[in-house]
Amino acid sequence: MLASLRRVTSRRRLRLSRSLVWLAAAAGVLHAAASLYWALGGQWLLATVGQWAVEASARSPAVAGAGLGLVALVKLLAATVPVAVAYGRVSRPRPWRAVSWAGGLLLVAYGGVNVVVSNAVLLGAIRPDGGYDAEAMRGHAHLWDPLFLLWGGALVLSLGLSRGRPAELADAGAEPSGHPAS
Repeated sequence: MLASLRRVTSRRRLRLSRSLVWLAAAAGVLHAAASLYWALGGQWLLATVGQWAVEASARSPAVAGAGLGLVALVKLLAATVPVAVAYGRVSRPRPWRAVSWAGGLLLVAYGGVNVVVSNAVLLGAIRPDGGYDAEAMRGHAHLWDPLFLLWGGALVLSLGLSRGRPAELADAGAEPSGHPAS
């Protein structure tokens, strides 16, 4: 009976972990898509990143585009590699899980701190010398940094739930490759 209960719990943990890794991937792909859009010259929502981004895009579109294209690629990889790891589609998953842990924790810290600080500025609890860019502050408070926080939080929770040995995954009904156990 206890072994059967462990299997059910392991199956649920695996399903929840995989749902969370997909949520994290969706948040990361949204970030990557915005960066790619801006890399290709789009302007919508660029001011929510900061006036510096708008000015850089106008001053040197090719350089800004190349930089943002690289950012988009890194975000896309950071969003999709954990999904591949979760389904056993990469060799040597341990280093990739370690990188994913570091990235997830960084996203939680960065997104969390910036959500708190930007909202504190908008609420008047923090008053920056020289004022602030209101559109960028709203973008960071309500869009980009909450999305970073969601991305990192979902990734860290997924990684935490999927900890364990391959035998535990097999008991849960899936091999490390992601194929059902036979």
